[in-house]
This record gives sequence, C-alpha cells and structure tokens, in this order.
Amino acid sequence: MHSPDKLSDMKSTYNIIGAVSLVLFLTACGASSGGDNKSLEKKKAKLEELKKEQAKLESEIAQLDTSAAKAEKPKLVVITPVNTTPFTHYIDLQGNVDTYSAVWVSPRGQGGQVRALYVKQGDNVRKGQLLMKLDDAVIRQQIAQANVQLNLAKTMYERRKNLWDQKIGAEIDVIKAKNDLESLEKQIDLLKEQQAMTNVYAEQSGVAERVTVRVGDMFTAATAAQIGIAIVNTNDLKIYAEVPEAYQTKVKEGTNLIVTLPEDNNKTLNTKVTVVGKTINPSNRSFYIESRISGKGGFRPGQVAMVRIQDYSVGNAITVPINTLQNDEKGKFVMVAATENGKKVAKKRPVSVGLLYGDKLEIKDGLKAGDQLITEGFQGLYDGQLITTA
Repeated sequence: MHSPDKLSDMKSTYNIIGAVSLVLFLTACGASSGGDNKSLEKKKAKLEELKKEQAKLESEIAQLDTSAAKAEKPKLVVITPVNTTPFTHYIDLQGNVDTYSAVWVSPRGQGGQVRALYVKQGDNVRKGQLLMKLDDAVIRQQIAQANVQLNLAKTMYERRKNLWDQKIGAEIDVIKAKNDLESLEKQIDLLKEQQAMTNVYAEQSGVAERVTVRVGDMFTAATAAQIGIAIVNTNDLKIYAEVPEAYQTKVKEGTNLIVTLPEDNNKTLNTKVTVVGKTINPSNRSFYIESRISGKGGFRPGQVAMVRIQDYSVGNAITVPINTLQNDEKGKFVMVAATENGKKVAKKRPVSVGLLYGDKLEIKDGLKAGDQLITEGFQGLYDGQLITTA
C-alpha cells in the first residue's frame, strides 16, 4: 500500500505531465506552419512518450485511490425462496376409449332374406333378445314333408316289429325300418336347427350402435360382413394406449394413470393400469396398456383420451423453473442471492439435476430449502455481482 504522500506526489506529477503535454501540443501546432521539420518530429515523439507515461500513471492512481473508482450499480432481480414440494413425473401419451365387448350380429348358416326387423339403431338390447327374422317358408315346408314321411316310417317300423315278435318275417326288415325311422328323426332335427337360425338373437347386452340391415335384404356369405347389427357394451370400457418400449421397465400392472378427455370439458379420471402387453410392436416399437373403466361416467368408445402414466414420484423434492438453469464449461448451475459484507450479491451455484416435467426441474444436489433462488434478472449475472430486489 502506497502512502498518502506518495499518492499526492503521483497526482502532482500527473498534473505537470498534463500541462507539459498541452504546451508541446500547442507548440507543435504552431511549428507546422513553417518551423523546422526535424524539430517538429522530435516534439511529436516527445509528446507520445509523455502520453504513455500519463496512461501508466492514470492506471497506478486508479489502483491506489479507491475513492476515484466509480461505485457499482446493483442489478435488479427477483428472488424466490427454495422449498421442498412433492414432485411427480409422468409419461404423456395419447390414447382412446375402447370397449371390451363389441359384436357384429348376422345370421348363421345359409342366410336368407330378412322378413322382420325388431330393433333400430341406438336401441338398448339385452342378451337373448330377438333382433330379426329371416324367411323360413322353405324350411317349414321341408319339415312338414319330413313329418309325413316320419309318421309313415313309424307305422312301417311298428308293423315290422309286431310281425317279428310273432316270428313272422325277417329280422333284417325290422332293422331297416328302424334305421329309416331314426334317419328321418335326425333329418327333422337338422331342419328344425336350420329353422332356428332364421331367428337372430342378441349375443350380448348393449346398444345397437349400427344397424345396416333392412327388411328385404338378402344375407349370403358375401354380404354377411357388410350388413348386420353392431352391439356395443358401453358399460364395460377400457382406456387403450401404446407406450414406447423405452418405458417398458417403468410401466406395470397397478401403475397410476390420469386420464383426461379434451373433447369432454377436460373430464379427468384417476385409474390404474390393468393390462400390459407382453410383446413389442415392431412397426412402432411400442407395447400396449389397458385400464378398465366403467361406462357409467359418460365415456364413449372412440373418444380421444390424453393419458399420463406416473413413472416417478418424490414427496419432498427441490425443484426450480427450467428457465433458471444455465450452463458453462464447468457444467450446470443456477444463480442464488447471498449476503457478503452487508451487501446482497449473486452467487453461482453448481447443481446436479433429475427429471423434468412441465416447467419444473428436479434438483438432486446443489440447493437446499431456504436458499434464495434468482428467478428473474439472472441473465448475464456474474459471481459476486451486486443485486437488489427494489
């Protein structure tokens, strides 16, 4: 540390050099009008030396005379105290509402022409309810003819058997009559089964979501896939979504789900995974999940559902807004406020980070509850810079 006398001497020298420089400069200007050129060059060289000496002395004075330094102006910032809060990370996916049970109803057997229809689109139906009737006139006629033949076969068998019981006739005639009778009985049973197929019943309870058949339509093997009745069970539904294979170790049966229906006033449902696919779809590298839900909540098959799968949760985590995280050559850091020598200053705080969800970033190490995080005005701050909040 230099003494005050020495500092005073340096200031005096500085003033003298300044005055001399000014005189030399004016002299040089006057000489330019007609003086000796060599003398002028010498004076210019001398002036440059004096300027260098002046710059050197100014630097030394600035270092010694702290009162000459300009006071640093604090930077305005916003400070938010660091607290521990619950932190949950979700996998966000798009899924849909689907039904566990949907059937396409069409006649069995050979088909036929529709003679009566007992349901319309949108009707609620119950299992076993008669939905439509096909034309059975031909089959009824065949059954009637077969019954006539059956009665004749019964009479013939009884006569053959009575004669054989009296030891009249041949046993082979009795056996043949019995076989004819049994064959006709089987034929009639088959015709009655075919007649039963002309009555089309609901295979499950639900809603007739689509009815694409009309009276007079002809059911054949070619048309069975185009015309019929679609019955959907809207009381037994599921949420279906496909999950990227990267999360296969994080999603299992019982994992929590939050389901939101954006087209239904953002209706939200908390549920759990009930089924996890065991294979990876090679076309999109994903596996499916399902969650059984009740249709009583007003859900409809086919609705778009935003699915959030909870894969991580901490009860007392430290989080910061993601925009406060900065990087330099040494790694990640945030800026916090501290007090030094009675003044509030910014301090660089290195941190290690965890998961990010939304705009909240989990801080694993580097911050603790009670730290003063600078959440606004942190851009361009350097370690030790004066700050203010007002």
